[in-house]
Amino acid sequence: MEPNPLVADGLAAFVKRSCPTCAMIVPQLREAAAHSMPFQVVSQDDPQFPGGVASMIDDRALDVSWLNAIKATPTLIRYKDGLEVERVMGWDRAAWQRLTGIAGLGDGLPATQPG
Repeated sequence: MEPNPLVADGLAAFVKRSCPTCAMIVPQLREAAAHSMPFQVVSQDDPQFPGGVASMIDDRALDVSWLNAIKATPTLIRYKDGLEVERVMGWDRAAWQRLTGIAGLGDGLPATQPG
């Protein structure tokens, strides 16, 4: 597998405004972006969504999503040395906490919710 130039070592979250689960986790995306190393948001349908996140990619053409084999949003991917090492599709609080390293991320939200 070839290294992915999106993130060398860090996380990427693939989202879209029209996804109800993505809308639900906007505060968690902002928190993860503020605390994770590096954290890239790839927005499939609105380059302003979710807002309040420093590093965003406009992917309305879906080129980046295609390169990363995204089947549903939200999808969170951890990369190491440019290679994907883990991914979670939809909202899974325990998995998002593990990948971001943020204890308590999403407390108060459902434990899981599909994208």
